[in-house]
Amino acid sequence: MPWKNESLYEQRLKFIRQVQGNKTSLSELCRRWSISRKTAYKWLDRLDAGGRLGLRDRKRQASRVFNRPPPRWLNRIRRWRRLHPTWGAPKLHWVLQRRFGEKGLPSEAAISRWLKHWGLSRKRRRTRPKGPRIERPPLTQPQLPNDVWTVDFKGWFRTGDGTRIEPLTIRDLASRYILAVEMLERQSVAAARKIFEQVFKEYGLPLVIRADNGSPFGATGALGLTRLSAWWVKLGIQVEFTAPGHPEQNGAHEQMHRVYLQEAAHPPAPTWRSQRDRNKYWRQQYNHQRPHEGIGMRLPGEVYRKSDRRLPLRLKHFEYSLAWASRLVKGKGMISLEGSRRFVGEAFEGERVGLKPVRPGVWEVYFGKRLIGELNDQDATPGIRAAWYRQGRRR
Repeated sequence: MPWKNESLYEQRLKFIRQVQGNKTSLSELCRRWSISRKTAYKWLDRLDAGGRLGLRDRKRQASRVFNRPPPRWLNRIRRWRRLHPTWGAPKLHWVLQRRFGEKGLPSEAAISRWLKHWGLSRKRRRTRPKGPRIERPPLTQPQLPNDVWTVDFKGWFRTGDGTRIEPLTIRDLASRYILAVEMLERQSVAAARKIFEQVFKEYGLPLVIRADNGSPFGATGALGLTRLSAWWVKLGIQVEFTAPGHPEQNGAHEQMHRVYLQEAAHPPAPTWRSQRDRNKYWRQQYNHQRPHEGIGMRLPGEVYRKSDRRLPLRLKHFEYSLAWASRLVKGKGMISLEGSRRFVGEAFEGERVGLKPVRPGVWEVYFGKRLIGELNDQDATPGIRAAWYRQGRRR
């Protein structure tokens, strides 16, 4: 079966439908779709002004060009550039000012733009090329409890007294059992890790954790890992990220959020404490009194069993082949290699990475068994070429 590709117009329509459904806050939808609220409001304004046709792509070229230099100045710029092929905008601006005066003289920025438009400017060397491309693995289909846990933040809201809360939800995908509904002040790695430590101690460790690409689960660095998700990897948990812009890949968790909103958070409780008690009561009802069609109208509490994999008291550093170099990642994600400091990622601070020699001056960087990038002596900056997932729609 061929892959199904969606145009940008179709994705905008899908986003607008979710906004109009009023089931999730706009900020939360923007986080899941990896867009800014400014962009979301722009699409909503275009929908109001032009209907669905207003969401189609528009030409980016201006219909009129203002402050265009007169042709004589453009000819002078081109002529002097031919005389001095290595000169940039500052030198051309200086010589034109000295030769012809300041009246009507284009600015350095304008000269630079015209050189680029004519293809006469030198392209800057890319400071950090992309690293190894990793094929995004298919999502795991759970067969038993603790095969896959899904995690996410329900969009923030305020209780009746104005307290802002960020509900963190954790659920077992096979049994639909809700493991936690915890209210945090903000989406931070430290606060989320504390909750996961409590959940791991009570229920054990899963084989897979599935999350979206937003903070604190995902980032823009090597393989999208943060300190939180890198900690999961070190615990022996496989981390799965949904493809950017495709919240439906975690659709079962989203459906649970809709139920939570209808039954426990709309309207919010008067105080933080009363909302916490309401969450506790709702979770008990969901797990032990509410049948679920996805598991044959059984109760999640009847299906779920705790994991046999326990949270270790201490974690040892990863060990690597004797033929590799091994480095401890220090502050700000830096390591020392051949007398210089190299950046590999803040997600791995305090951890040990392995450096596999590929050829002279080139090393593949591993975190455990996961390839996270490449270091190359030829790069202009001493940073990692981060490994990245090939973008594409999952089946």
